[in-house]
Amino acid sequence: MHAEAAELIARLGLRRHPEGGWFREVHRSRATVQFDNRYRIVQRSALTSIYYLLEGDDFSALHRLRSDEVWYFHAGAVLAIYAIDAAAALTVHRLGDASKSPGTTFSIAIPAGTWFGARLEERDAWALAGCAVAPGFEFEDFELAGRGVLTAAFPQHGPVIAALTRGST
Repeated sequence: MHAEAAELIARLGLRRHPEGGWFREVHRSRATVQFDNRYRIVQRSALTSIYYLLEGDDFSALHRLRSDEVWYFHAGAVLAIYAIDAAAALTVHRLGDASKSPGTTFSIAIPAGTWFGARLEERDAWALAGCAVAPGFEFEDFELAGRGVLTAAFPQHGPVIAALTRGST
């Protein structure tokens, strides 16, 4: 593990995330909203926010949420965030220090229902991001992609799906 990443994980109190990487929730709004999560009307915090860290060969496995998510770059190396929308278009966003790395941006928004995952452009590096979800994140609104199911739905993106999923189902 990269020494700076290990220090941040300890200092920020991060723990493993089911999609890969490390996280800690840093804000959950006391305000609530009624939200149609595609199955029923539920009550959610208006907004949640986490720290999210990737290091080395680890990656954020392809997943989707029933809410919008905004990623903010904090420190480290460039993150490539892969997004497959409902029309099957693949977009690769480069999240990083836009003042130093051409072609990067300080923040990106991922619309609800979009399959997305991330990995570092440099495998011997680390990156710390913030992620805000509105309406707020709940694990019941989180769906981790199955490699076989996603490849069947988007065969043209097979190599990206293989690289950003774990297991074969």
